[in-house]
Amino acid sequence: MNTASDPTAERKQALRAEMQALRARLAHERERASAAVADLARPLILDSGAGRCVAGYMALAEEIDPLPLMEQLAEAGAKLALPVVEGAGMPLVFRRWRPDDPLRTGPFGIACPLDTAPLAEPDWLLVPLLAFDRCGHRLGFGGGYYDRTLARLRAHASGPVRALGLAFAAQELDSLPVGAYDEPLDLIVTEREVIRPVRPAGHEAEAKGG
Repeated sequence: MNTASDPTAERKQALRAEMQALRARLAHERERASAAVADLARPLILDSGAGRCVAGYMALAEEIDPLPLMEQLAEAGAKLALPVVEGAGMPLVFRRWRPDDPLRTGPFGIACPLDTAPLAEPDWLLVPLLAFDRCGHRLGFGGGYYDRTLARLRAHASGPVRALGLAFAAQELDSLPVGAYDEPLDLIVTEREVIRPVRPAGHEAEAKGG
C-alpha cells in the first residue's frame, strides 16, 4: 500500500503496528475474554428480533475468538455463516456454516466453508479489529474487505444489517483516523461492556467526503 501522499493512511499504518503488538501482549487473556464477550453479545443478537443469520469469522491467533458465541447462537437456533474472500478489492461473500461442518483453507490461510455450502446474507456481522473508538470507528488490517462488504450489505440488504465489533477493552483508543470509505460499527463488545457508539452530528457526511 502506498501511503506517501495520504496522511490518514500513514497514521493508520503506524497504528496497526502498535496495536498488533498490544494485541499480542493480550494473547494470554484470549480464552477468558472471548468467553466474557460471548456472554455479553449473545442476548444482543438473540433479542434483536432480526432473522438472526450471524456471520462470524475464524479468528487469528491473537483475535477475540467468536466460536464460543457462535456455538451458543447455533444452540439457540440462529443460522451461522462465515466469510469467504473472492478476490482483492472485492466484498466478502458469506456461506452457511455449522460448528461441525468441514472447512477449507482460503486466502491468507484463513479457514472458510466449502464451495458447496449455500450462500448466505447475514443480518449480523461479527467483526474482528485491531482498534476501535467510541464513535464506532474500527482499525482493521488495511485490506478494506469489511468496509466494502458493509457498504454493499447496507445498500442492498432487505433489512437492517448490524456490525458488531469484538475486542479486548485495551484495544480502545480515544479516536481513530477515518478514511472516506470506512464503515462504522453499530456495536462493540469487549470483555467488560457493551459499547453503543455515538457519532457526532455531521461526522459521517464529513468522513464520506460530503
